[in-house]
Amino acid sequence: MLDLVIRDADVVDGSGADSYRADVVVDNGRIVAIVREAAAAGCQRPSAMRELDAEGLVLAPGFIDMHAHSDLALLRDPDHSAKAAQGVTLEVIGQDGLSYAPVDDRTLAEVRRAITGWNGDGDDIDFEWRSVGEYLDRLDRGIAVNAAYLIPQGTVRALAVGWEDREATPEELDRMRQLVAEGLEQGAVGMSSGLTYTPGMYAKDAELTELCRVVASYGGYYCPHHRSYGAGALEAYREMVELTSEAGCALHLAHATMNFGVNKGRAPELLALLDEALASGTDISLDTYPYTPGCTTLAALLPSWASEGGPEAVLARLRDEGTAERIRHDLEVTGSDGCHGVPMEWDTIEISGVSDPALAEYVGRRVPDWPTARRLLLGDRLGTTILQHVGHEENVRAIMRHPVHTGGSDGILQGDKPHPRAYGTFPQYLGTYVRELGVLSLEECVAHLTSRPARRLRLPDRGLVREGYRADLVLFDPRTVAPGSTYEEPRRLPTGIPYVLVDGRFVIEDGRRTDVLAGRAVRRTPAP
Repeated sequence: MLDLVIRDADVVDGSGADSYRADVVVDNGRIVAIVREAAAAGCQRPSAMRELDAEGLVLAPGFIDMHAHSDLALLRDPDHSAKAAQGVTLEVIGQDGLSYAPVDDRTLAEVRRAITGWNGDGDDIDFEWRSVGEYLDRLDRGIAVNAAYLIPQGTVRALAVGWEDREATPEELDRMRQLVAEGLEQGAVGMSSGLTYTPGMYAKDAELTELCRVVASYGGYYCPHHRSYGAGALEAYREMVELTSEAGCALHLAHATMNFGVNKGRAPELLALLDEALASGTDISLDTYPYTPGCTTLAALLPSWASEGGPEAVLARLRDEGTAERIRHDLEVTGSDGCHGVPMEWDTIEISGVSDPALAEYVGRRVPDWPTARRLLLGDRLGTTILQHVGHEENVRAIMRHPVHTGGSDGILQGDKPHPRAYGTFPQYLGTYVRELGVLSLEECVAHLTSRPARRLRLPDRGLVREGYRADLVLFDPRTVAPGSTYEEPRRLPTGIPYVLVDGRFVIEDGRRTDVLAGRAVRRTPAP
């Protein structure tokens, strides 16, 4: 007897084609039959051990979060409803050039400190792995949803070079090439960079190009958080396009926004740049979140020179009055490269989380000035997370319409008041931008969130409702699907998503999280 038949679903199959009514049969983790218009045709209907009446519900492939920061959350929180309840069945982690493999003992300690604001300090995690393969093996023991991994270029540089602002020696560059190759061989799908974060930002284009050549040789892709989303945004996008074109490497632009006042209304310029590159044969895709504010750590705004040497060196500079004044000048007058070359507007900065509970009173408040920011950076030992209210709605809508666009939450799950996108990105697309605003049709939107990212990840059996494909599926009510999360209550779960399956098993059933841990590491498909 077959495992499951989903009856009378409105199938939006992820291809962008029109929806259709069908019974969909699942067995042993895969879709084994699709019977269109079974009831109307009067034909023999499939049977199974379980039958689910999907009348009024849309059945779609599970959503793929192309930019996630769940590197430790997947291990820490077996429930992981933040993503499972949204219909996410696969997350891409290892983002922005900093994560926890490959490492040695020294680098692991440094990285844990550097991205405490993203993932917590990790005191509750058994860091038993050091290589990419060992980390993926750890995920394979069972997690809420599937996960693919990008090799973090900043971590690779920290391991081979350190946290100094200098060019790598030939021997160090060879070591970085080797580390990237090993990570890809062990299952990573590509490489990420955080080019406004140390130490990845210290890499010159020639170094990045050499690493991208390695990525290209394995059929992976490069996912950069590029050097500016503010004053130099278009130049930074162009730099990444030219760099990957020279390396022959596929490019996926992370959280491809046009933020800050200098970029209001300039999304068409970015899209024209991408269209020109695509027309020349360059392989490009991008992801965005459907909100205007950004989210990062307070320490990320500091100028790169102040961050050289790692977290302890940063804290020492902040304690020194003269150096702190120089930092303030760069932030408020010059425009720090950490803040994308735009002079700081403190009233755009909202504290979303702190590592030290003694500083909890600051959460939800705006940062009034540099003395307050400095006090927080020192008191919280760089662990403070922020929302940065610098986006523009017209840019958000324009970019999400582009045919190479995919969805990514960029969801930091740490802090008492995280960005609502961590819990709401995918229902926000479906409820707000499809049903309420009509920016995308339902079929278009589902394609953006499923088959397009699966194609970028080179996954041959995910991202579509097709016979033989894995049964990573979501059922939602198109009339009611909506994010529950708000800026005031960011951890509220969405509505209108009653069922989510990973590998044919219900992780969300009747709107509630089950105890199923069907997720595993999704490893790179070997290049043909």
